[in-house]
Amino acid sequence: MLIPSKLSHSSRLQHIVIRSRLLNLLEKAQDYPLVLINAPAGYGKTTLLSQWAETRRHLGWYSLDESDNECERFIAYFRAALAKATDQEPPQAHQAQSNFLAGLSQLLIENSRFTPHFYVVIDDYHLIDNSEIHDGIKFWIKNQPQNMTLLLISRSMPPLNIANLRVQELLLELDITQLPFTHDESQQFFLNRNNDPLPDNEINQLCDQVEGWPTALQLVNLYARQHNTSLHEAAKSITKINNNHISEYLNDEVFSNIEADTRLFLLRCSLLRSMNEFLVEKITGMPDSRLKLDNLVKQGMFVYPINIDQQEQWWRFHPLFASFLQHFRDLELNGELQTLHQKAADAWLEIGYPTEALYHAMQLQQPQPLLVMLQQTGWPLYHQGELKLLEESLSAVSFKLLAAYPRLVLLKAWLLQSQHKHHEVGGLLKKFSDTAQQQQLDMDLAIQAEFDALRAQVAINAGDDKTALVLASQALKHLPQEKQYAHIVATAVIGEAQHCDGQLNQALKMLREAEKLAQQNQAYHHILWSLLQQAEILQAQGFLQTAYDILDKATHLVKKQHLQKLPMYEFLLRLKGHILWEWYSPDKAEAMAEAGLEVLSNEADKLQCLSLLAKISLTRGNLDNAERILQRQRTLLQNHHYHNDWLSHHNEVELLYWQMKEDQQQTRSWLLQADKPEQNTNHFSHRQWRNIVRANIILQQYPDALLLTEHLINTARTYNFISELNKDLVLHNRICFLQGDFAAAQTSLLEALELSKQTNFISIFVIEGEIMAQQLRQLLRLNVLDELLTHKAQFILRSINQHYRHKFAHFDESFVEKLLQNPQVPELLRISPLTQREWQVLGLIYSGYSNEQIATELQVAPTTIKTHIRNLYQKIGVNNRTESIEYTRNLLKLMGYSS
Repeated sequence: MLIPSKLSHSSRLQHIVIRSRLLNLLEKAQDYPLVLINAPAGYGKTTLLSQWAETRRHLGWYSLDESDNECERFIAYFRAALAKATDQEPPQAHQAQSNFLAGLSQLLIENSRFTPHFYVVIDDYHLIDNSEIHDGIKFWIKNQPQNMTLLLISRSMPPLNIANLRVQELLLELDITQLPFTHDESQQFFLNRNNDPLPDNEINQLCDQVEGWPTALQLVNLYARQHNTSLHEAAKSITKINNNHISEYLNDEVFSNIEADTRLFLLRCSLLRSMNEFLVEKITGMPDSRLKLDNLVKQGMFVYPINIDQQEQWWRFHPLFASFLQHFRDLELNGELQTLHQKAADAWLEIGYPTEALYHAMQLQQPQPLLVMLQQTGWPLYHQGELKLLEESLSAVSFKLLAAYPRLVLLKAWLLQSQHKHHEVGGLLKKFSDTAQQQQLDMDLAIQAEFDALRAQVAINAGDDKTALVLASQALKHLPQEKQYAHIVATAVIGEAQHCDGQLNQALKMLREAEKLAQQNQAYHHILWSLLQQAEILQAQGFLQTAYDILDKATHLVKKQHLQKLPMYEFLLRLKGHILWEWYSPDKAEAMAEAGLEVLSNEADKLQCLSLLAKISLTRGNLDNAERILQRQRTLLQNHHYHNDWLSHHNEVELLYWQMKEDQQQTRSWLLQADKPEQNTNHFSHRQWRNIVRANIILQQYPDALLLTEHLINTARTYNFISELNKDLVLHNRICFLQGDFAAAQTSLLEALELSKQTNFISIFVIEGEIMAQQLRQLLRLNVLDELLTHKAQFILRSINQHYRHKFAHFDESFVEKLLQNPQVPELLRISPLTQREWQVLGLIYSGYSNEQIATELQVAPTTIKTHIRNLYQKIGVNNRTESIEYTRNLLKLMGYSS
């Protein structure tokens, strides 16, 4: 339940000063998306807006306290304020959104059809210190309906890009330069409250002395009333008061002069952050509490009634006075504070406000009431998203006591898991398991199943897929139907474990079921995770386009639910990047990797994106950049521990780099200490064994490499790992070619190319460089490829030429035409222009092709190439290949290309 007083403004409007100059400014509020009232305490910010709000029909109000830093709590009240402003029914309990921005987006949709201009006031915004809420309000201001104005009341400048809004003239601002009373307003203030006010000149002097601070003027008036003295005498006592001395003044001149029973009443009430008649009577034990509160309001004792639409009346203290009362309460009521907190907890719970009840229960020295209350309210609050409050509440209880309540231990574990504190979850569960055995705790099958689901999640996070599978399967057998969250977790874990064991079809089925359950329960994190796992499986099965479509679906979910800050979003971007790399779209793959790095704030988490960037550099032939990235990764590996999947990706790139550098020393050192997985039935263990094969190839240990590769190929065929099989065959081809077994090499290459019709793999061929290029030229010469594979082979050859033979000079007709228009072009080219074929030959010579390779590329006889070379040498005036390369380099420089 929401506390009504937090959704209404003050109704104490008698004797107020009509601040016409400020109200006139506020009449322009509807022309601005944001109004900011910003000044220190006691300047009448809330009173001013309460006065203005009286004439506004479509207005919602939300008064903050410290507890509103919890995102779920904030959005619940914000939703209620919006509902009031837009004439909607008070909102019922809503399903918690995946994050704060997602909830705000839903509110934007819900309020988009309301056409009259409406206002929402958020009071005491300075109490917010949660950056996620600040980010959300910035998002709201940017996207809020055109017919809405948001008004913020704050003692400090909120971190909401205010300067930018000010520059764009999107902000109406009232601050400390405008809020102090003027002389006229000070005169009106005393005239409203006294039959015999001060002369105007004395009021003006007093106003100047306190710099128009309304609270100081209120204290003068209160002093005169309490001491039965004139305002003139009272004014003398206030002239030295400022903000820093307010507490001392309240004590000396206000608090010490009230009756003992009123003083006690105030101190007991100050325990409550807001109050109604029922709460006050319960905590003070005094009858006629409403009458007492009304009298305090009339006396100007900094108690404000809250205007609500219901018959029930609520009150709260002015923040300055509340802080002052707290100090004296702790001193004077120390002996009964525990009793008061217990009464407050019981009273709040009785009227249906468990969050306030827990706050008071946490103040108790005896933990038993808190434990009882947590058993009653803990899980409902968890599902409402009150994570911070629950974490604080559970932390207030020693583990020794908590262990006697298994469901509360489970609640604490899920709290840690939901905040990605995985290492702490395992420790907590181990500690509880040991304690349960020692104390011989008796738990029923249902709660054991819930623990098993969580333990399964911890096991899969740690890479122990066998244990995870057993625990998750065991959990599903005994979980009650209503424990949907645990059902989702257990189902997803089974899918992950089956994926690790090579049971791809079964894994896909379970992860689709997990997605379905998560959709039914709007568990967006689990929807996203199940989609990413499905994409990985489809990629392993060779269905890369389907996998990419799944990732597009996941991307839509991320944007709709604003999940961009989740670490899982980096996983999504990286998976897309890997597929784009396989398809030889290095620029797009690089963009995905760079975007993934932007998501991650922790340097240690960036290893995998860096692996992808390094591999892209290698594919482009940019070994220097690859080396820089690899060196950054090596530093990370020295300082952090990583999952085998992450390590196998890094090792793959390192070995490709050493292959290109022909670095046997580094390869031999790596192979001596390389992890050799016990099996190869998942993508990362399979990749690691392929890394070992490549190391053996670099070291020219071909028999060992061949034996391992054949085993990998058999495994890939058995488990239908189409993508892995495609890569294994390319590696098998390299071994056979280097051994001189060209027939076997050709067989493997032909099968790899045929498989690429499904996978559309290109980069795995390109990255093998000249060895691959030679064989593709041979296949093209033999004319054994169908039309599709012929085009693919030609594309792969062009890509190898581009990145492994430096810059390929493409002298097409348009380029030649522009070149000949250059005034600095050699005169011989104008006198004896080259034919288009001669230009092609010159470009291939510059790119490092031999005569035989040029003949293969152009599909003509070697003797014809010799004739073309002899003719072009005569036309450009060179004698040999070296001179022709230098000549071509100079031509490219004329056109603005670097050598």
